[in-house]
Amino acid sequence: MTVRVLIVDDQEPFREAARMVVEVTDGFEVVGEAETGEAGVEAALELRPDLVLMDVNLPGIEGPEATRRILGQSPDVVVFLVSTYEPAEYESKAAECGAAAYIPKSTFGPSTLEDAWAAAGRSVSR
Repeated sequence: MTVRVLIVDDQEPFREAARMVVEVTDGFEVVGEAETGEAGVEAALELRPDLVLMDVNLPGIEGPEATRRILGQSPDVVVFLVSTYEPAEYESKAAECGAAAYIPKSTFGPSTLEDAWAAAGRSVSR
């Protein structure tokens, strides 16, 4: 089984970078992208991803609220919050909204993605 990933971020350069990271990580594939929290919630309902990479600061509803809504509709989805903030500032917010991890954008890469997925108790078929 390939891990189906939805990327939710209002900044196109990060969506492009995240797409590249996902595409070079064995066992992961991008199934969609969204630019706002509302669009992310709709896309998650429609596309049924296994994993959502959710920016914290988004137009409209912000990432933590979008995460709550996605998990309310699809509790089996794993959400990782991503942002430019330091982990000390956002790890607790990630836990509060139900996200499985907080990943600083500056450290996001294939090994970080794989490690966070494994830490969420999930495995990847290769």
